[in-house]
Amino acid sequence: MDGFAAVDYGFAREVLQRGIAALYLVAFVSTLNQFRPLLGEHGLLPAPDLLAWIMQKKERRRLLHPSLFLRIRYTDRRLVALCWCGIAVAALLVAGIPQLAAPWVPMIAFLLLWLGYMSIVSIGQTFYSFGWEMLLLECGFLAAFLGSNDQPPPTVVIVLFWWLVFRLEFGAGMIKIRGGREWRDLTAMTYHHETQPMPGPLSRQAHLLPRWFHRLEVVGNHFAQLVVPFFLFVPLLSIWIPRDWPPELVEGPLIIGTVAAAIVIATQVWLVVTGNFAWLNWATIVIAFSAVALPGVGSPPAERTDAGAPWPGIPLYWFVITAAVGILVAALSWPALRNLFARRQLMNASFNRWQLANAYGAFGTVTKERIELVVEGSASDDGDDWAEYEFKGKPGDVRRMPRQFAPYHLRLDWLMWFLPLGRSLDDWFTVFLLRLLEADEPTLALLRVDPFDGAPPRRVRVVSYRYRFATRAERRAERVRWVRTGRRPVLGPLALR
Repeated sequence: MDGFAAVDYGFAREVLQRGIAALYLVAFVSTLNQFRPLLGEHGLLPAPDLLAWIMQKKERRRLLHPSLFLRIRYTDRRLVALCWCGIAVAALLVAGIPQLAAPWVPMIAFLLLWLGYMSIVSIGQTFYSFGWEMLLLECGFLAAFLGSNDQPPPTVVIVLFWWLVFRLEFGAGMIKIRGGREWRDLTAMTYHHETQPMPGPLSRQAHLLPRWFHRLEVVGNHFAQLVVPFFLFVPLLSIWIPRDWPPELVEGPLIIGTVAAAIVIATQVWLVVTGNFAWLNWATIVIAFSAVALPGVGSPPAERTDAGAPWPGIPLYWFVITAAVGILVAALSWPALRNLFARRQLMNASFNRWQLANAYGAFGTVTKERIELVVEGSASDDGDDWAEYEFKGKPGDVRRMPRQFAPYHLRLDWLMWFLPLGRSLDDWFTVFLLRLLEADEPTLALLRVDPFDGAPPRRVRVVSYRYRFATRAERRAERVRWVRTGRRPVLGPLALR
């Protein structure tokens, strides 16, 4: 690092720009496939109804983050057009084409992604209430100011990414320490692989590892989230080290920051392998690369100069813009900084309408048992032919291996995991059952198996089971991956009449 220019972080910028753009591409594809049956004109929670209520009184507009749909009327066709535009812009950024032009070109591209996706998140209600939505928005805003390939990335923006990683990791660590006892007595991972919202193909194998390994997982998590993030900022020391000093002194702080980033990345890779957390872990991996210093890789060779600009090829206007962004984010960060050390720490909270400088955190407590709601339908009135609807990601068939979906986000499956944790069933779930009785084609497309092949059932009902991973002996004897017990009626039978 050398003052204004982060000359050793050219490779980091490549990963940040292309990686964040790839996550936006996934987010827009996910929205294209799922928004209309969930939130469209005939969705489970229709966004037009929310917007109509908001528009009745001007003061209610403050309840929403900025959205294009506050200016133009929402239609499903306009939502599709917005998604395809987002996919196109994100694909260009992944290919690195805007980065070949002046720095304001990738800036505009990322800001378009940021504003476009914020327009969707703002009206997404409970289906877009996850912490990784605001994380992606903040990533997109910061990525807009990383510059072009013909100049080093601005130091201030690289440091802002470190600050984002710090809030994300340290915030999650503090939530756990203040949360359930299982994080303090080192037993959390004994349950987590089995009870997490959407297990992956290797989650069962991880769950069956020895208890001492699960305790080691918790210790490693606390170290990676509560200690390591502070070392991300060590490379700032290199700004004040003269370049003619011994190489080990010049590169020492950069190496420390890179090692800290590698630890964060390694822990996130383990979470990717053992679970499905949409793009949360993938985004953390991408932004952790902001601290990976590879001198001479990815940045154009240049020497510092005092004539006309802070660095050769960097326009003065770009220096002013990035400095202003640094001041803005620093000013907005005070609530998030205070929240990190507050007794009642907020998790996944936004303190301003633009969803910048947010508070993050996840899994402050770990559920000890897995309760799954199973939806069944019957084609007869006597109810002797009940058949199960199966979801794409959440557990159902005890013989089926969980699939890897992340970074793709299965929103309906995730919300199904939350239902047994609440005191009552959410309104959207009642509408979901109605759509099944109507054999609504867009709703059925969200499922893996429709036992009635598109025909409407006469009745539906909801039952619950306790699921647990099969032991190795049970797997060998019964060829199952899950064991479910404790069947209980939850709702129904229900019919259209």
